[in-house]
Amino acid sequence: MKGEGPDPLLTPFQLGPLTIRNRIVSTPHSPAFAEDGLPGERYQRYHEEKARGGIGMTMFGGSSCVGPDSPPVFGQLDVGSDRVIPFLQSLAERVHRHGAKTICQISHLGRRSTWNAGDWLPLVAPSRVREPAHRGFPREMDRHDIRRVTDYYAEAARRCRDGGLDGIEVMQNGHLPGQFLSPHTNLRTDDYGGSLANRARFMLEVLEAVRDAVGSDFVVGARVDTDSRRADGLRPEESLEALRLYEQQGCLDYFNLNVGRFDNDWELGWFAVPAMFQKLAPWLEIVGAFRRELKLPVIHATRIIDLATARYAVSAGIVDLVGMTRAQIADPWLVHKLESGQESRIRPCVGAGYCIDRIYGEGEMVCIHNVATGRENSIPQQIMPADAPGRRVVVVGGGPAGLEAARVSAERGHRVVLFEASGALGGQVLLAGRAESRRDLLGITDWLAAEVSLLGVDIRWNTFADGELVLAEHPDVVIIATGGLPDTLLVPGAEHAISTWDVLAGGALGGSILVYDDHGQHQGASTVDQLSLGECEIELVTPDRHACAEMGASNFPMYLRRFHQRGVTITPDYRIRRVERDSDRLRVVFENEFGGDRFVDRLVDHLVIEHGTVPNDELFQALRGASVNDGVTDYDALLGGLPQPDAGGLALYRVGDAVASRNLHAAILDSRRLCQAL
Repeated sequence: MKGEGPDPLLTPFQLGPLTIRNRIVSTPHSPAFAEDGLPGERYQRYHEEKARGGIGMTMFGGSSCVGPDSPPVFGQLDVGSDRVIPFLQSLAERVHRHGAKTICQISHLGRRSTWNAGDWLPLVAPSRVREPAHRGFPREMDRHDIRRVTDYYAEAARRCRDGGLDGIEVMQNGHLPGQFLSPHTNLRTDDYGGSLANRARFMLEVLEAVRDAVGSDFVVGARVDTDSRRADGLRPEESLEALRLYEQQGCLDYFNLNVGRFDNDWELGWFAVPAMFQKLAPWLEIVGAFRRELKLPVIHATRIIDLATARYAVSAGIVDLVGMTRAQIADPWLVHKLESGQESRIRPCVGAGYCIDRIYGEGEMVCIHNVATGRENSIPQQIMPADAPGRRVVVVGGGPAGLEAARVSAERGHRVVLFEASGALGGQVLLAGRAESRRDLLGITDWLAAEVSLLGVDIRWNTFADGELVLAEHPDVVIIATGGLPDTLLVPGAEHAISTWDVLAGGALGGSILVYDDHGQHQGASTVDQLSLGECEIELVTPDRHACAEMGASNFPMYLRRFHQRGVTITPDYRIRRVERDSDRLRVVFENEFGGDRFVDRLVDHLVIEHGTVPNDELFQALRGASVNDGVTDYDALLGGLPQPDAGGLALYRVGDAVASRNLHAAILDSRRLCQAL
């Protein structure tokens, strides 16, 4: 298709009064970068980078709150007062200087919030129906509330216009207007309940107030439902009827189409922001069906992470503008690389869901493997050549930490040798990718491997590096990225157990299997998931108060759904104390975390333990005496973006799990911060 004419992704599009330079957009989301509800420097740089990278329109402010009884609860912006205007002006100026457009989503969360945040006001909703995800009990809105909140929307839209933006988007789906529209959440019997026309009345009044506030030359769009996928929710025929009412009103310039609701964790992770468990672009069929019935332009974004799929969606008329939101988190220079013939160098989104999981967990969005995203002030997306290139850098270990160290050092202009003990690059990612649910992770190390090859890194395959071999290269810098080894020997008798690595590497197990997970991340859960495909009896035991304790909402519900479907027994609150041989089986003894001296035991055929890793640092320790820095990384320099102190000799460092058991993002971040200043 690309050879038959202009790439459809690179053709301009007229969206109301706006001419957008290409068809690729980033849809509104909340990266939780707000500072006291405002888009400060970090927030602005994050969106500016996508504009620099060639995007047509970067939409921001997912679920931005319009009033005090809709407090931000997952790091959103507050557009409920004029104090936001100068920050919007700064963001707009940054984006516009690079030729992109920008739109802010505005919303009243209704029941989708909590009362014990912000000003501690009671939640309001069309009816007193609690949302499972945020757990607040709302009070039913009266007509005074409806008028007040409608005014909030109009004032928020006016602030966005005064802030120099190109438009706003009203969030209907799952938020207050959608709560009015859905029969699941609207139990009213007045003019705002009952018939579809009545249930749509609130949204129509909001859109009219917004349009009156901003005038005709400012884009107004809406993120809307198609199919709630609930028996008691909004069905496709009613959704389409509502959208036709909005079109007839004449206040809107586009629809951003959504499928499903996100009232609970499973719905969020399956419909709205699905991770690796869901197929690519799962909702294009229903979006295309709606597009054929609508007059207004359509935007859609759900796991459209590759250009081939995006190109198909545009060229087939399924969408007018394609949302590649998480793809832009992984590589904000995606459009530039497409335009410059470097499509093969686009860093892929692998759908790990780490970005959204971090928002609901640690309170900030980061990409699982692009550690520059969200850190643009300290870690630039584009690596610049060193002022004095040409140092001899030896990297030991071809996992993600080692590959990133080699890639960044080579980009800086240094001569890099990479020792890899096996015949394949990828380290623990190769093992993780053996689980059916995590296969797409291989895209991370595939991309890194392709980059180091393109950059001319000298890879020494099947070479178990020792101190003599490393020193024979006469290096200026040695980076140890040898990873870790499973930490299973945590209680007496644990030598009888096997690790999750053993299982994922292909160990066939049958009979009764007990998986003890004292980690709470994917390692244990994906092992259980993989084992549950076979003919065996599985129990997952964890000392945490629930399984998958360290995962966020786009991943743990999928594991738990599969565990329940496949008959996995889940036992929380028990810590392993000892393992004993009992004939040809194993007796595993546990103590309750909360019950003091309450013990239980299990008699099983196999025990699998997941307890992180211990550093594989033998080579690092052997080389410390030959280094001028004794293997010490200067944290002040590292965090300040400065080169490590140069004492005029061999400098030795270690990164990733060779330091301590962490995760893939931490391993890559170690290497990027260290090597970008070499």
